[in-house]
Amino acid sequence: MDLFRVLNLDELSHGLAGLSMFPYFDTAHYTVSVMALREQPGALEVARRSPFACWFSSMLYCFGGGILSGLMMAEAPIAPLSNSINVLMASVIWYLVFYCPQDMVYSCTALFPVRLVLTGMKEVTRTWKVLGGVAEAHSKYKDGLLVMIAIGWAKGAGGGLISNFEQLVRGVWKPETNELLKMTYPTKITLIGAVLFALQQTQYLAIQKHHLMLLYTVFTVVNKTSMMLTGSSSSPFAPIESVVHRTFFAGPSPSFTSETKTSVVKKGTGESLNRAAVPETSKAPGSSSKTAAHNRGKGSPKKAKVQSESTETDSCKKSD
Repeated sequence: MDLFRVLNLDELSHGLAGLSMFPYFDTAHYTVSVMALREQPGALEVARRSPFACWFSSMLYCFGGGILSGLMMAEAPIAPLSNSINVLMASVIWYLVFYCPQDMVYSCTALFPVRLVLTGMKEVTRTWKVLGGVAEAHSKYKDGLLVMIAIGWAKGAGGGLISNFEQLVRGVWKPETNELLKMTYPTKITLIGAVLFALQQTQYLAIQKHHLMLLYTVFTVVNKTSMMLTGSSSSPFAPIESVVHRTFFAGPSPSFTSETKTSVVKKGTGESLNRAAVPETSKAPGSSSKTAAHNRGKGSPKKAKVQSESTETDSCKKSD
């Protein structure tokens, strides 16, 4: 693009595209992932009770994207664990975060400036993961745009997409936390990246790959760091999502439907009551007075007994 040459960003984009993720960016990714696991409710208890379950959960956090994309591509899901150096690095970080004496490693990495830098570096690795998944799917399915998007999404956000399985490893079952039911920001931004890189790979998006990598990386890093600095947890796409949802996917409101049914039921009940009340009001004018007089003439058995006793007493007095 001419704009990149004018702004002297062409060399920067080429340099970013040739940047190696190992070891620094991979280390940041593993550190942030293991810290996210440690901050899950009950994770420390599991670490004390079953270190192997804790380690396995950490590996799912670190290599979940590769495992899920391998399953979707009909490949061995343990292929990401075949890189012994990366597994060893992730395992060392797991041990230091959970079991370091005096909790020194976690205390240092949890400092806000350190965590901000590590999170920004982790966002850089997201670009390479999404792009790697899209390129891998494109090598086997040339025209499979949907396949490219799915594999790129799985490789970039696999840790979140398989969170329910990871929770089962720790003895937790929360199906309501499924990412497909309520997507978090990392899952959404990864899906957007997968769509963009898949469109670029199939020539539907007229932009060079290294330029798109620069734009996407800058956007994810700046947006994530700004969310951390402001303390905001809401997605920046929330207003757009709300408008799209109300326009295309809202449908009839359940409350409106229930209110309509209630009003119909009440209306039908009122009409039936009115119909039942019509014969009562259509009686002759004197009928109500006759009925009242008849009711006044009818007394309760107890009252009739008292009246009969008083009559007998009066008759006895007269006879005396």
